[in-house]
Amino acid sequence: MSKSLEGNDLPPTAASQTPFVTLIAAPIHRTRLVWTASVGGAFVVIFGLIIRGSAIDVAVVQFLNGFHNGLIATVTDGIYNYFEPAPSIIGTVLLTAVILVVSRNLRIASTFAMVIAATWLSLAVVKLLVHRVRPDESLLTFPFTPAQVDASYPSGHTTFITALVVTLVLAVSVGYRRWLVGVLGGFVVAGVGIAVVVDGLHYPSDVIGSIVWAVTVAPLVRMLWVSLVIQPIDRSRFRSARPEQHAQ
Repeated sequence: MSKSLEGNDLPPTAASQTPFVTLIAAPIHRTRLVWTASVGGAFVVIFGLIIRGSAIDVAVVQFLNGFHNGLIATVTDGIYNYFEPAPSIIGTVLLTAVILVVSRNLRIASTFAMVIAATWLSLAVVKLLVHRVRPDESLLTFPFTPAQVDASYPSGHTTFITALVVTLVLAVSVGYRRWLVGVLGGFVVAGVGIAVVVDGLHYPSDVIGSIVWAVTVAPLVRMLWVSLVIQPIDRSRFRSARPEQHAQ
């Protein structure tokens, strides 16, 4: 019964060997997750409201944008374009399909997609609340083309990749593999964050806000999805299976 309530309909021995099964394991430390997400979300919003009219880190943008030329520009522009909304959605769908094929568990795949999507899309509320203007193109050596006119804070690109990394960390069993995914993913997040600043499209503070949001909100999204969707489905399936077991 305990295995069933953790969102896995496989036998215990098979469940322990199912890839990414920890993603739908019964959530623990629920209160801590709620508080962490609440504090993190409040920090992101309040921090954004404080700095939205400030150019406190524009000097960093100007400095890094000075390297936006040649091969570096090709790489950073490529990163930005690759993590635009449309390619990111397509990439998430493809990764979800891979997770489904590898795990052969629809609940694991749906949780993977939901954590990334909800963490990423919920950021739109913060963008609307803060509505920070992008770095002034007239102050940059190499302005990005075409100009981006949507709100700057937080960075959607950085939020997406951070949400992806956090979800992968949650999906990997505790141990050195989780640390490996976390460390490698951290480098990827840093690379995307630096790229959007080099392009002159975001302030470093935009990147910081994005990382805080994804790191604190994604675990809460997983907890809510597993608790409110996955576990009730498992309980229902377990109850419907009991009469059949008794009949046998």
